[in-house]
Amino acid sequence: MSTDTATLVKKYGYLPEQVLPTVDLFAEIERLKKEKNAVLLAHYYQDSDIQDVADFIGDSLALAQKAEKTDADIIVFAGVHFMAETAKLLNPTKKVVIPDLNAGCSLADSCSPKDFKAFLAKYPDHIVISYINCSAEIKALSDIICTSSNVSKIIETLPPDQKIVFAPDRNLGAYITKKTGRPMVLWNGSCIVHEIFSEQKIVKLKEQHPNALVIAHPECEEQVLSHADFIGSTTGLLKYTQTNPAKEFIVATETGILYQMQKASPDKTFIPAPPDNSCACNDCPYMKLNTLEKVYLCMKNEVPEITIPEHLREDALRPLKRMLEISAKYGI
Repeated sequence: MSTDTATLVKKYGYLPEQVLPTVDLFAEIERLKKEKNAVLLAHYYQDSDIQDVADFIGDSLALAQKAEKTDADIIVFAGVHFMAETAKLLNPTKKVVIPDLNAGCSLADSCSPKDFKAFLAKYPDHIVISYINCSAEIKALSDIICTSSNVSKIIETLPPDQKIVFAPDRNLGAYITKKTGRPMVLWNGSCIVHEIFSEQKIVKLKEQHPNALVIAHPECEEQVLSHADFIGSTTGLLKYTQTNPAKEFIVATETGILYQMQKASPDKTFIPAPPDNSCACNDCPYMKLNTLEKVYLCMKNEVPEITIPEHLREDALRPLKRMLEISAKYGI
């Protein structure tokens, strides 16, 4: 093995061209879980194979809560970097690994610590609420972390005259402002996945499926949300499809959730909302960097590992713990 190859394997745990044709990945992952006392956490946006082998599947809030309570020695986080980073914030003594170190997040990348710090200097009397889809550095500059499922409740716990900066998603911030009536200063960030939906195509799709309900994640743009029969977090969307008697749903969020929707309601039809391009899908390119093979290799080799300097971890953990405390207190 060359020096360059050895370095690549040490850093990422795999080679880009590596294939394992003779390995039963499902069986090996289950074996490694027991052997290493490892837990596999997966986001709803992961491929179906990863969801099937995961110990727990959820959205950002549920995964953070699960990571906080796990007694595993190794946390394998099949999601994107900020999610694995969140698990490490909550578990400094545990090893946290991610299948692909390049699995980032366009929303998190839209908010640099240097620029955000300068932005906050303009609003010294504001409390800073940051969406969990951000880096540890941004969390450290925040007062409270939130998710799309608990942000409204968190804001409602604050005094009515409390001034708020919300970051980094401008679409979620605008939706919450409209929902709660609380004006907020918004950072101008967004998610490439949720901004790609075509309002025009959704209208045409609705004409083709007049009985279908449109459901959307609040990270979508306002013109898309205006057509939604229901707006909610990833888990909220899933639960809505289970309890609503409708048989057809047009789903405006990442396509990975459709797998769980179909499993929970096999008699219903789920149609991905069309994006504003020639592609027929709406996948997060970062989420889809993770593969079953990479899950196996990162569990086997215990790399790439998430590490955070202790001073940063302490600062970033504070607003994250505040979110979890508020969620526990109010049953969010």
